[in-house]
Amino acid sequence: MLKLSLTQWIGAGVFFAAVFVVAPVTIAVLGRTDLFYTLTSVGLLAIASAGVWLTFYIGRINIGQGAFALLGAYVSAILVTKAGMSFWISLPIAGLFAAFVAVLIGLPILRLKGVYFAMITLVLTQVFTLTALALPITNGAKGITSIPLPGELSVLGLTLIPDFATLDNPRQAFYYTTAVLMVLTFAAMYRLVNSRLGHLCRSMQQNEELASSIGVNIAYIRIVIYAIASFFGGVGGAMFGSIAQSVYPSSFQVADSVNFMLNCFLGGLGYVFGPMLGTFVLYFGWDLLFEFGKYQMLIYSSVLIFLILVLPNGLLSLRLSKKRGQDK
Repeated sequence: MLKLSLTQWIGAGVFFAAVFVVAPVTIAVLGRTDLFYTLTSVGLLAIASAGVWLTFYIGRINIGQGAFALLGAYVSAILVTKAGMSFWISLPIAGLFAAFVAVLIGLPILRLKGVYFAMITLVLTQVFTLTALALPITNGAKGITSIPLPGELSVLGLTLIPDFATLDNPRQAFYYTTAVLMVLTFAAMYRLVNSRLGHLCRSMQQNEELASSIGVNIAYIRIVIYAIASFFGGVGGAMFGSIAQSVYPSSFQVADSVNFMLNCFLGGLGYVFGPMLGTFVLYFGWDLLFEFGKYQMLIYSSVLIFLILVLPNGLLSLRLSKKRGQDK
Protein backbone atom coordinates (compact mmCIF):
# COMPACT_ATOMS: atom_id res chain seq x y z
CA MET A 1 0.00 0.00 0.00
CA LEU A 2 1.27 3.46 -0.91
CA LYS A 3 2.24 5.57 2.11
CA LEU A 4 2.38 9.35 2.13
CA SER A 5 4.69 11.46 4.26
CA LEU A 6 3.38 14.15 6.59
CA THR A 7 4.50 16.85 4.14
CA GLN A 8 2.59 15.14 1.33
CA TRP A 9 -0.56 14.90 3.45
CA ILE A 10 -0.29 18.59 4.33
CA GLY A 11 0.26 19.47 0.67
CA ALA A 12 -2.80 17.43 -0.33
CA GLY A 13 -4.86 19.16 2.35
CA VAL A 14 -3.82 22.60 1.16
CA PHE A 15 -4.62 21.67 -2.43
CA PHE A 16 -8.10 20.37 -1.55
CA ALA A 17 -8.83 23.47 0.52
CA ALA A 18 -7.69 25.76 -2.31
CA VAL A 19 -9.72 23.95 -4.99
CA PHE A 20 -12.93 23.14 -3.13
CA VAL A 21 -13.14 25.98 -0.59
CA VAL A 22 -10.89 28.98 -1.23
CA ALA A 23 -11.47 29.32 -4.98
CA PRO A 24 -15.31 29.03 -4.88
CA VAL A 25 -15.59 31.37 -1.89
CA THR A 26 -13.30 33.95 -3.52
CA ILE A 27 -15.30 33.82 -6.76
CA ALA A 28 -18.55 34.25 -4.80
CA VAL A 29 -17.15 37.27 -2.93
CA LEU A 30 -15.89 38.90 -6.14
CA GLY A 31 -19.07 38.03 -8.03
CA ARG A 32 -16.95 36.79 -10.95
CA THR A 33 -18.81 33.61 -11.88
CA ASP A 34 -17.00 33.66 -15.23
CA LEU A 35 -13.89 32.54 -13.36
CA PHE A 36 -15.54 29.14 -12.86
CA TYR A 37 -15.26 28.60 -16.61
CA THR A 38 -11.63 29.78 -16.60
CA LEU A 39 -10.62 27.43 -13.79
CA THR A 40 -12.58 24.61 -15.37
CA SER A 41 -10.63 25.08 -18.60
CA VAL A 42 -7.35 25.00 -16.69
CA GLY A 43 -8.38 21.77 -14.95
CA LEU A 44 -9.34 20.05 -18.20
CA LEU A 45 -6.13 21.17 -19.92
CA ALA A 46 -4.20 19.78 -16.95
CA ILE A 47 -5.96 16.42 -17.33
CA ALA A 48 -5.06 16.21 -21.02
CA SER A 49 -1.49 17.34 -20.25
CA ALA A 50 -1.20 14.58 -17.66
CA GLY A 51 -1.51 12.07 -20.49
CA VAL A 52 1.33 13.75 -22.39
CA TRP A 53 3.45 13.62 -19.24
CA LEU A 54 2.89 9.86 -19.05
CA THR A 55 4.33 9.34 -22.52
CA PHE A 56 7.33 11.44 -21.53
CA TYR A 57 7.68 9.06 -18.58
CA ILE A 58 8.41 6.19 -20.97
CA GLY A 59 10.84 8.31 -22.95
CA ARG A 60 8.52 9.30 -25.80
CA ILE A 61 7.50 12.80 -26.94
CA ASN A 62 3.76 13.03 -27.57
CA ILE A 63 2.68 16.00 -29.72
CA GLY A 64 -0.69 14.51 -30.68
CA GLN A 65 -2.83 14.71 -27.55
CA GLY A 66 -5.14 17.23 -29.22
CA ALA A 67 -6.19 14.47 -31.62
CA PHE A 68 -7.52 12.30 -28.78
CA ALA A 69 -9.18 15.27 -27.08
CA LEU A 70 -10.99 15.95 -30.36
CA LEU A 71 -11.89 12.27 -30.69
CA GLY A 72 -13.27 12.14 -27.15
CA ALA A 73 -15.34 15.28 -27.72
CA TYR A 74 -16.90 13.84 -30.87
CA VAL A 75 -17.58 10.40 -29.40
CA SER A 76 -19.38 11.88 -26.39
CA ALA A 77 -21.30 14.38 -28.55
CA ILE A 78 -22.46 11.67 -30.98
CA LEU A 79 -23.55 9.35 -28.17
CA VAL A 80 -25.45 12.11 -26.38
CA THR A 81 -27.10 13.82 -29.38
CA LYS A 82 -27.69 10.91 -31.74
CA ALA A 83 -28.03 7.91 -29.41
CA GLY A 84 -29.67 9.74 -26.51
CA MET A 85 -27.10 8.38 -24.06
CA SER A 86 -26.46 10.02 -20.70
CA PHE A 87 -23.39 12.23 -20.72
CA TRP A 88 -22.06 10.50 -17.60
CA ILE A 89 -22.05 7.18 -19.45
CA SER A 90 -20.60 8.70 -22.61
CA LEU A 91 -17.71 10.27 -20.66
CA PRO A 92 -15.82 7.03 -19.81
CA ILE A 93 -16.79 5.57 -23.19
CA ALA A 94 -15.16 8.56 -24.91
CA GLY A 95 -11.99 7.95 -22.91
CA LEU A 96 -12.01 4.21 -23.60
CA PHE A 97 -12.59 4.73 -27.32
CA ALA A 98 -9.66 7.17 -27.42
CA ALA A 99 -7.55 4.54 -25.63
CA PHE A 100 -8.64 1.87 -28.14
CA VAL A 101 -7.68 4.06 -31.09
CA ALA A 102 -4.37 4.82 -29.36
CA VAL A 103 -3.65 1.09 -29.14
CA LEU A 104 -4.34 0.66 -32.87
CA ILE A 105 -2.08 3.60 -33.70
CA GLY A 106 0.53 2.78 -31.10
CA LEU A 107 1.09 -0.84 -32.09
CA PRO A 108 3.14 0.12 -35.17
CA ILE A 109 4.52 3.56 -34.26
CA LEU A 110 5.59 2.87 -30.67
CA ARG A 111 8.20 0.49 -32.04
CA LEU A 112 9.91 3.43 -33.74
CA LYS A 113 12.71 5.46 -32.23
CA GLY A 114 11.65 8.43 -30.14
CA VAL A 115 12.19 11.12 -32.76
CA TYR A 116 10.14 9.26 -35.39
CA PHE A 117 7.33 8.65 -32.91
CA ALA A 118 7.26 12.38 -32.10
CA MET A 119 7.12 13.30 -35.80
CA ILE A 120 4.16 10.98 -36.42
CA THR A 121 2.20 12.21 -33.38
CA LEU A 122 2.74 15.75 -34.64
CA VAL A 123 0.45 15.09 -37.62
CA LEU A 124 -2.19 13.12 -35.70
CA THR A 125 -4.23 16.17 -34.69
CA GLN A 126 -4.44 17.35 -38.29
CA VAL A 127 -5.36 13.85 -39.47
CA PHE A 128 -8.20 13.65 -36.93
CA THR A 129 -9.36 17.14 -37.92
CA LEU A 130 -9.53 16.18 -41.60
CA THR A 131 -11.36 12.97 -40.67
CA ALA A 132 -13.96 14.96 -38.71
CA LEU A 133 -14.42 17.21 -41.74
CA ALA A 134 -15.01 14.24 -44.04
CA LEU A 135 -17.29 11.91 -42.03
CA PRO A 136 -21.09 12.38 -42.28
CA ILE A 137 -21.62 11.34 -38.65
CA THR A 138 -19.52 14.28 -37.45
CA ASN A 139 -21.54 16.70 -39.62
CA GLY A 140 -18.44 18.00 -41.38
CA ALA A 141 -17.40 21.61 -40.93
CA LYS A 142 -20.75 22.42 -39.26
CA GLY A 143 -19.78 20.27 -36.32
CA ILE A 144 -22.19 19.05 -33.67
CA THR A 145 -24.11 21.78 -31.88
CA SER A 146 -26.89 22.05 -29.32
CA ILE A 147 -25.33 19.37 -27.11
CA PRO A 148 -27.54 19.20 -24.02
CA LEU A 149 -26.12 19.88 -20.58
CA PRO A 150 -25.31 16.80 -18.47
CA GLY A 151 -28.40 15.28 -16.92
CA GLU A 152 -28.90 13.82 -13.49
CA LEU A 153 -26.67 10.99 -12.27
CA SER A 154 -28.28 8.77 -9.66
CA VAL A 155 -27.49 5.39 -8.16
CA LEU A 156 -30.19 3.31 -6.42
CA GLY A 157 -32.45 6.33 -6.26
CA LEU A 158 -29.74 8.52 -4.69
CA THR A 159 -28.87 11.63 -6.72
CA LEU A 160 -25.11 11.95 -6.97
CA ILE A 161 -25.06 14.76 -9.54
CA PRO A 162 -28.11 16.94 -10.28
CA ASP A 163 -29.34 17.84 -13.74
CA PHE A 164 -27.14 20.74 -14.84
CA ALA A 165 -30.01 22.28 -16.81
CA THR A 166 -31.93 22.87 -13.57
CA LEU A 167 -29.07 24.72 -11.87
CA ASP A 168 -28.81 28.50 -11.66
CA ASN A 169 -25.08 28.32 -12.37
CA PRO A 170 -24.04 25.28 -14.44
CA ARG A 171 -20.51 26.69 -14.66
CA GLN A 172 -20.03 26.07 -10.96
CA ALA A 173 -21.24 22.49 -11.39
CA PHE A 174 -18.78 21.99 -14.25
CA TYR A 175 -16.03 23.42 -12.05
CA TYR A 176 -16.64 20.94 -9.23
CA THR A 177 -16.96 18.04 -11.67
CA THR A 178 -13.69 18.96 -13.35
CA ALA A 179 -11.98 19.43 -9.99
CA VAL A 180 -12.98 15.90 -8.96
CA LEU A 181 -11.81 14.50 -12.31
CA MET A 182 -8.50 16.31 -11.96
CA VAL A 183 -7.97 14.97 -8.45
CA LEU A 184 -8.75 11.43 -9.60
CA THR A 185 -6.46 11.79 -12.62
CA PHE A 186 -3.41 12.95 -10.69
CA ALA A 187 -4.07 10.54 -7.82
CA ALA A 188 -4.09 7.71 -10.39
CA MET A 189 -0.91 9.11 -11.94
CA TYR A 190 0.83 9.27 -8.57
CA ARG A 191 -0.22 5.72 -7.78
CA LEU A 192 0.93 4.46 -11.18
CA VAL A 193 4.34 6.14 -10.92
CA ASN A 194 4.91 4.57 -7.51
CA SER A 195 3.73 1.11 -8.58
CA ARG A 196 5.71 -1.75 -10.11
CA LEU A 197 4.59 -0.60 -13.56
CA GLY A 198 5.90 2.88 -12.79
CA HIS A 199 9.29 1.51 -11.78
CA LEU A 200 9.46 -0.43 -15.04
CA CYS A 201 8.60 2.74 -16.96
CA ARG A 202 11.42 4.55 -15.19
CA SER A 203 13.87 1.83 -16.13
CA MET A 204 12.77 2.14 -19.78
CA GLN A 205 13.26 5.88 -19.66
CA GLN A 206 16.84 5.45 -18.50
CA ASN A 207 17.92 2.59 -20.76
CA GLU A 208 15.49 0.58 -22.89
CA GLU A 209 18.12 -1.95 -23.98
CA LEU A 210 19.08 -2.71 -20.38
CA ALA A 211 15.42 -2.94 -19.34
CA SER A 212 14.74 -5.36 -22.20
CA SER A 213 17.73 -7.48 -21.23
CA ILE A 214 16.26 -8.12 -17.77
CA GLY A 215 12.93 -9.27 -19.19
CA VAL A 216 10.87 -6.07 -19.32
CA ASN A 217 8.23 -6.28 -22.07
CA ILE A 218 8.91 -2.83 -23.50
CA ALA A 219 6.36 -2.98 -26.33
CA TYR A 220 3.55 -4.00 -23.97
CA ILE A 221 4.31 -1.24 -21.45
CA ARG A 222 4.51 1.40 -24.18
CA ILE A 223 1.06 0.42 -25.44
CA VAL A 224 -0.49 0.41 -21.96
CA ILE A 225 0.92 3.82 -21.05
CA TYR A 226 -0.03 5.35 -24.40
CA ALA A 227 -3.58 4.02 -24.00
CA ILE A 228 -3.86 5.52 -20.50
CA ALA A 229 -2.45 8.81 -21.77
CA SER A 230 -4.99 8.94 -24.60
CA PHE A 231 -7.80 8.03 -22.20
CA PHE A 232 -7.06 11.23 -20.28
CA GLY A 233 -7.14 13.19 -23.53
CA GLY A 234 -10.48 11.68 -24.53
CA VAL A 235 -12.09 12.44 -21.16
CA GLY A 236 -10.79 16.02 -21.19
CA GLY A 237 -12.10 16.56 -24.72
CA ALA A 238 -15.52 15.13 -23.85
CA MET A 239 -15.84 17.53 -20.93
CA PHE A 240 -14.84 20.46 -23.13
CA GLY A 241 -17.52 19.53 -25.65
CA SER A 242 -20.17 19.35 -22.95
CA ILE A 243 -19.21 22.73 -21.50
CA ALA A 244 -19.21 24.44 -24.90
CA GLN A 245 -22.32 22.42 -25.92
CA SER A 246 -20.71 22.03 -29.32
CA VAL A 247 -17.72 20.48 -31.04
CA TYR A 248 -16.12 21.35 -34.37
CA PRO A 249 -13.18 19.91 -36.35
CA SER A 250 -11.20 22.98 -35.26
CA SER A 251 -12.02 22.59 -31.56
CA PHE A 252 -8.54 21.15 -30.95
CA GLN A 253 -5.66 22.05 -33.22
CA VAL A 254 -1.94 21.29 -33.52
CA ALA A 255 -1.20 24.32 -31.33
CA ASP A 256 -3.20 22.72 -28.52
CA SER A 257 -1.13 19.54 -28.78
CA VAL A 258 2.05 21.61 -28.56
CA ASN A 259 0.71 23.48 -25.53
CA PHE A 260 -0.05 20.21 -23.75
CA MET A 261 3.60 19.31 -24.19
CA LEU A 262 4.81 22.74 -23.05
CA ASN A 263 2.71 22.42 -19.88
CA CYS A 264 4.73 19.34 -18.96
CA PHE A 265 8.07 20.99 -19.75
CA LEU A 266 7.32 24.09 -17.72
CA GLY A 267 5.90 22.29 -14.69
CA GLY A 268 8.61 19.64 -14.65
CA LEU A 269 8.97 16.31 -16.44
CA GLY A 270 10.33 14.71 -13.30
CA TYR A 271 7.27 15.52 -11.19
CA VAL A 272 3.81 13.97 -11.33
CA PHE A 273 2.13 17.30 -10.61
CA GLY A 274 4.26 19.16 -13.14
CA PRO A 275 1.52 19.23 -15.82
CA MET A 276 -0.91 20.80 -13.37
CA LEU A 277 1.42 23.62 -12.37
CA GLY A 278 2.62 24.13 -15.94
CA THR A 279 -0.95 24.43 -17.23
CA PHE A 280 -1.84 26.98 -14.56
CA VAL A 281 1.22 29.14 -15.22
CA LEU A 282 0.99 29.03 -19.03
CA TYR A 283 -2.77 29.68 -19.13
CA PHE A 284 -2.75 32.69 -16.84
CA GLY A 285 0.65 33.87 -18.07
CA TRP A 286 -0.76 34.14 -21.60
CA ASP A 287 -3.77 36.11 -20.33
CA LEU A 288 -1.59 38.50 -18.31
CA LEU A 289 0.45 39.33 -21.41
CA PHE A 290 -2.70 40.28 -23.35
CA GLU A 291 -2.12 43.93 -22.46
CA PHE A 292 1.05 43.97 -24.56
CA GLY A 293 -0.96 43.57 -27.78
CA LYS A 294 1.13 42.61 -30.80
CA TYR A 295 4.13 41.92 -28.58
CA GLN A 296 2.22 39.30 -26.59
CA MET A 297 3.56 36.30 -28.53
CA LEU A 298 7.11 37.64 -28.60
CA ILE A 299 7.23 38.20 -24.84
CA TYR A 300 5.44 34.90 -24.16
CA SER A 301 7.89 32.90 -26.28
CA SER A 302 10.93 34.68 -24.85
CA VAL A 303 9.87 34.11 -21.25
CA LEU A 304 9.06 30.48 -21.96
CA ILE A 305 12.45 29.84 -23.60
CA PHE A 306 14.20 31.62 -20.73
CA LEU A 307 12.40 29.52 -18.11
CA ILE A 308 13.21 26.27 -19.92
CA LEU A 309 16.88 27.27 -20.18
CA VAL A 310 17.16 28.39 -16.56
CA LEU A 311 14.95 25.63 -15.15
CA PRO A 312 15.38 22.61 -17.47
CA ASN A 313 13.67 20.41 -14.87
CA GLY A 314 10.65 22.70 -14.59
CA LEU A 315 9.26 25.07 -12.00
CA LEU A 316 8.85 22.33 -9.41
CA SER A 317 12.62 21.84 -9.40
CA LEU A 318 12.85 25.15 -7.51
CA ARG A 319 11.58 23.37 -4.41
CA LEU A 320 14.21 20.66 -4.75
CA SER A 321 16.99 23.20 -5.38
CA LYS A 322 15.95 25.13 -2.29
CA LYS A 323 16.10 22.01 -0.15
CA ARG A 324 19.57 21.15 -1.42
CA GLY A 325 20.76 24.68 -0.67
CA GLN A 326 19.50 24.37 2.91
CA ASP A 327 21.22 21.00 3.33
CA LYS A 328 24.56 22.58 2.42
